[in-house]
Amino acid sequence: MKLSNTTHPAHIGIKRALISVSDKRNLAELARGLSALGVQLISTGGTAGMLRELGLSVQDVSEVTGFPEIMDGRVKTLHPKIHGGLLGRETVDAEVMAEHGIESIDLLVVNLYPFAETIAASDCTDAHAVENIDIGGPAMLRAAAKNHARVLVLSDPNDYAAALTALQSGANSFELRRSMAAKTYAHTAAYDGKVAEYLARCIDTGAASAEMAADLPVTLHLSYKREELLRYGENPHQHAALYVESPLPIAVVASAKIRQGKALSYNNIADADAALECVKLFDAPTCVIVKHANPCGVAVSSHLLAAYERAFETDPVSAFGGIIAFNQTLDEATAKAVIERQFVEVIIAPQISEGALAAIASKPNVRALETGVWGNQRLPWRDLKRIQGGLLVQSGDVDRLCVSDFKVVTERTPTAGEFADLWFAWKVAMRVKSNAIVYAKDSQTIGIGAGQMSRVISAKIASMKAAEANLIVQGAVMASDAFFPFRDGIDAAAEVGIRAVVQPGGSMRDREVIDAANAHGIAMVFTGVRHFLH
Repeated sequence: MKLSNTTHPAHIGIKRALISVSDKRNLAELARGLSALGVQLISTGGTAGMLRELGLSVQDVSEVTGFPEIMDGRVKTLHPKIHGGLLGRETVDAEVMAEHGIESIDLLVVNLYPFAETIAASDCTDAHAVENIDIGGPAMLRAAAKNHARVLVLSDPNDYAAALTALQSGANSFELRRSMAAKTYAHTAAYDGKVAEYLARCIDTGAASAEMAADLPVTLHLSYKREELLRYGENPHQHAALYVESPLPIAVVASAKIRQGKALSYNNIADADAALECVKLFDAPTCVIVKHANPCGVAVSSHLLAAYERAFETDPVSAFGGIIAFNQTLDEATAKAVIERQFVEVIIAPQISEGALAAIASKPNVRALETGVWGNQRLPWRDLKRIQGGLLVQSGDVDRLCVSDFKVVTERTPTAGEFADLWFAWKVAMRVKSNAIVYAKDSQTIGIGAGQMSRVISAKIASMKAAEANLIVQGAVMASDAFFPFRDGIDAAAEVGIRAVVQPGGSMRDREVIDAANAHGIAMVFTGVRHFLH
């Protein structure tokens, strides 16, 4: 439905503004600007104190209502003279407002108690959490937003500057008021969702642990802001957009800065996310090349250039038009090697040197993304998958296993070098679509089999990839994201020279599989952890 401005006042002057905020960012500039415009300021508590410290004239809410703040500030704005001032319509309600001495409030500046931040603190008690549930703030925000035909409402400090500029130019338009009202309802909806999830968590009898109750609330309230409209989705006939969380995590594709190149497509973003989350698993200089959401080449080395060259060597054909991720600052030599060697859609790194940017500039369409340094940060997340009529939700897949956690189940124990390669291959297998098989040697992928209905076929594909790239499988290790249901996978690995295997274990035929490994002189370790990726 498109609204016509003829049914709403185009521009409205601001005479009275009520300001009551927890987040005081950008408030000084806004308040000074409003005062300079002759706007009467009304405020409460700490906000009023701050405004007076700025030398501004402020009227307390209690003066407006004729009633003091009570119950430690719990009741101060819940009054007809406040809500009538926000909800009153210019003509329809003029008589009743005059009868009860209610003056119009034309601008509301409110943001809410920091509930999400409060409950995130490790020392937060239930009593403290409940005390930080805002009541008056959401009530005022909803009232002002409902009456946006007359009232301008600001709930985000980032909007203050643009709103003030509009007011200074006399452009308090209906479109501005409508957009701020929509943003306000999104804000209060997200806030209420956080409160609802918290309260339900405390009495969730269906969850096995407090951690599970937090990850999987009784009702799930998602709040994402549309960051960008995309040209199209997976295919040209599909509409698509990028939505982001609030607050937006650092060092993720959604918050990455595009240093060069054209706009990202839907598939670019999905593949860049897969590449970045894979490369984050490693600390030493690492390169990950992704094609269609699967790693096609991964390598760790002493420096990025060597890591890139070895990752590319795994599968040069699939690397064409791929996404390349690095876990350290991209240097000029590595960037130049990439640009001169292959066609690449996206290059992503925590930081990109000026020399590297200069090298990439020779290919202006290549997207260069800078995420910022992530260090040891491993944020928890929810993994969401849409199905028809519902949503599958799970906690994010993490793996904190060390080599020392591997359980040797065969007669032969892996060598130190094999243990290192098993750990490397295991990490890569986490990010390969199931059924996943990874062949690796000297911290380099030799062949990758992904997304097959049969695990043994994935193993054969890994062998085929290695042969196509002229890489030697003899002496390599193999990682499987899930257990081998039969011995055929081990027999196939032995045929091409695999010397050690890492897998979760847990099959009814584990004994048969272990016996097969012993018969071939293959060392095998169990992790007890599965990493399906669908």
